[in-house]
Order: sequence, then C-alpha cells, then structure tokens
Amino acid sequence: MRRVLIWSILTAVTALILMGVGYWAYWNFFARFQPVTVTQNQAEIQQLLDQSSWVSDGAGGQAVYVVGWRDSAAMDRYLREEAPRLRAGGAEPRFIFFARPDREGAPQSTAAERSTVAELWLTRDWRLFQRWTATPPRSWTAQGVTPADGNLAREAVVEGARRFDARLTELLEPSGVEDARPLVLWRDRQGFLKACACADARGWPFIRDDLGAPDRIGEASEAPAAGSVPSMSYPDVSGAPATVPPGQVAPPQPGANPQTPQAQRNPPAPSRPAQPPRSAPQAQKQDDTTFF
Repeated sequence: MRRVLIWSILTAVTALILMGVGYWAYWNFFARFQPVTVTQNQAEIQQLLDQSSWVSDGAGGQAVYVVGWRDSAAMDRYLREEAPRLRAGGAEPRFIFFARPDREGAPQSTAAERSTVAELWLTRDWRLFQRWTATPPRSWTAQGVTPADGNLAREAVVEGARRFDARLTELLEPSGVEDARPLVLWRDRQGFLKACACADARGWPFIRDDLGAPDRIGEASEAPAAGSVPSMSYPDVSGAPATVPPGQVAPPQPGANPQTPQAQRNPPAPSRPAQPPRSAPQAQKQDDTTFF
C-alpha cells in the first residue's frame, strides 16, 4: 500500500513538472511573441496616431504605424528587411521617429538626430527620411537641415515627439503591451487594433500573417512542370542525303548526272579557242639543199 502511494505521488509530481515545462516552452518560444489585441483606449490611440507626423512613401494600402528611434539595431533591421515585405503585401508602413530624452543627465540622442526628427515632424520629407535611414547613425551629420538645438520652435517639436511616445506607451499599458521598440500598430482583417513590441524578430511573422504579406520577396520563379511546355517536333529529314557507311560510294541523287570514279578523278580539259588554219610552207632553193 505504501509503495502504491509513493508511486502515485511521484507520478503526480512528474506530471506537474512536465506540464510546467510545456507551458513555459509554449510561452517562451511562441506566445510571448504574439501581438496584443488592444482592448482599452482604442479611439484615443487611433486619434493620437492620425495626428502624428508620420512619414511614408505614399503608396497607399493598409496603414501600419512603426514607432521608434533611429539609433536602434532592431529598428534598422526592421527598415531593411520587414518594411519591403509589408509593401509587397499591399500595406503602407508609416514611420514615426522621436529622439530619446536624456537619462540621468546623459544624452541618448545626438544633435543631428534631434535636428532630423524636428525636420521630419515639420515637413514629412520622405527623401530626407530615406537619406537618413540609408546612412549609419554615427555617420549622419544632418547636412542641410536646420539645427534644432538653440531653436525654440524646433526644440518644442522634438519635445512634442517625446510626449507622443510617452502618451502612447501610457495608453497601451492597460492592454499588456510591453515597452519596447520598434512598436508596430495596425488593424487586422476584422478591424481590431493590434500592437506588437517587435524588438525581437520572432514577432514579425505574426504581423505578416495578419496583413497577408509574403515571407520572402524577389524569389526566383519555379521551374515549369512536366508536360506544361509542348515538346519540339522533329525536323523534316526526308530530303536529306542518306548516311553512307565507310568504304562505300553514295548512290546518285535523283536528277543528278551519274559519273564514273575515273571521270570524277580526271575532269575534262578545258577547250581551247579555235584558230585559223596555217598555210603550207613554200619551197626555197639554197646553195647546198632544198628543204621545207
């Protein structure tokens, strides 16, 4: 009886451990990367997104808002890899950038970054955005852009972008959205507002599934299936000369004049032009003899 009780306890403990490990694996490798459906403050969040100075190529399509800062490896990779896939799926990525505030007196952004953020919020210049994102962050000098530092109007714009990000984070917190960037927001096919703190690339496929975007773009076309391409017909060889085995003479072709091998080896000599007949020589008498 005691042995049965011990084995029952061990079985129950083992089952609980396996269940715990299975749930942890499901959460760690799958569930925690899924997007979050926003259940609170949807109207205010949508209004905040619409009023922001987002930048896009203007191609149109399903709006996908991407919020973050420039000097970020995750954002740089998202711009390079994921944005083209979303465009290929008919979506329109709309980028909203801000300059991070100082932390304990240490700046987290450069003067060039703050100037560019202010310029984009004021002009929404797509070409400037392309030049900025195509240049490494540490090499960007914001040449030709009005400096924001020391300009009260542009400093206010930079601060307004920071307040936008802080307010958006505050509105998303009740729905359980993590504070990570890039932050991606969109509406699914049913019209529900969704959000993804997509600092980890393992969360990107869920967005593509919602929007119907391809996993890869620019793939080589597949080879045609067997039978899809008609076979080529053989050429008409009825008029071609027959193959002659070595050591034999080919038979004469129809309509050709047969010639003997001797005639082929000794062709007739060319005819000479006709000449007038020569007259007979006249006899001449000399001292010793007469000859013709």
